[in-house]
Amino acid sequence: MNSNLVMLDLMRAFMWFDEQLRARLKDRGWGAVSRSQSLVLTHIANGASRASRIAEFMGVSRQAMSQLLNEMAEAGLIEFAPDPKDRRAQLVRFAPGASKIREDAQQTLRELESEMEAKLGKAQTIGLRAALAKFP
Repeated sequence: MNSNLVMLDLMRAFMWFDEQLRARLKDRGWGAVSRSQSLVLTHIANGASRASRIAEFMGVSRQAMSQLLNEMAEAGLIEFAPDPKDRRAQLVRFAPGASKIREDAQQTLRELESEMEAKLGKAQTIGLRAALAKFP
């Protein structure tokens, strides 16, 4: 009987994905990308565009997110744009010069998913996706 908590198994899988993503981006010449930065980039690549929503996804304060986003903007990874629906808000998106890191990150994530499928098998990968889709 496996006495591990499922949460620990999920965290181990997440850590594998994130560490591999960051290592492979570094191997592709992107330098060190922090875990927080990789999570922000992943959320933006998945369609999140509001700092408040990204902060919510990551479980951090808006103030912490604002500081992280400002650092990422200074590094040329992201940029801010006016929100046409709310004049007080700004949208977060990849900076024009960051399209290559976005492409490299998306390709790397696809490679990692293929490696996961090779380890689990197609049926278990489909089952895993279906199970995880049941959570908010």
